[in-house]
Amino acid sequence: MTLLQLFATFFLIGLFTFGGGAAMLSLIQAEVVGRFGWLTEAQFTDIVAISQCTPGPIGVNCATYTGYEVAGIAGSALATFALVLPSFIIFYGIITLYNKYHRTTLFSDIMSGLRPAVAGLIGAAAIILILRISMDGWMPQIEVIRENFADWSAWALLAGSFAAAFFWKVNPILLILAGGFIGFVFY
Repeated sequence: MTLLQLFATFFLIGLFTFGGGAAMLSLIQAEVVGRFGWLTEAQFTDIVAISQCTPGPIGVNCATYTGYEVAGIAGSALATFALVLPSFIIFYGIITLYNKYHRTTLFSDIMSGLRPAVAGLIGAAAIILILRISMDGWMPQIEVIRENFADWSAWALLAGSFAAAFFWKVNPILLILAGGFIGFVFY
């Protein structure tokens, strides 16, 4: 049953996520940490960090790691396959439709709606790594995930990385390497 759940979970994540790996992080977190408990929040945050440092899309790396934790090498292969299968099917269909309809206003209108939705999903992924948010009636309960941002140096690294990427367009690879080095020095 676990392999079937793993396949179904990552197939649906792959099917309903637009915008790439960063956009799917919030959905992966909701399923593997919240719904099934396959990973803890700390493990999920660690794998996101590791996935940023390893080759390949972050979502695929998260699926591969989660699959391995749940069912070993077979789970790893299955989760990875399940995540990319919908993209392959959808991409093939989109290429066919794009070649036929890309100059229509309907296509342009659909893309105009998808862009802000994807930006929202990427923003949610960033917030999920920082805050634990739960609903208590009508009021959200918000707390900082202490395992991820335990002290001032973690917040300084977050702010510095954001500024370096946003304002000075520093290469993300350099930021990841610098973050790892700073983590080694401080922790």
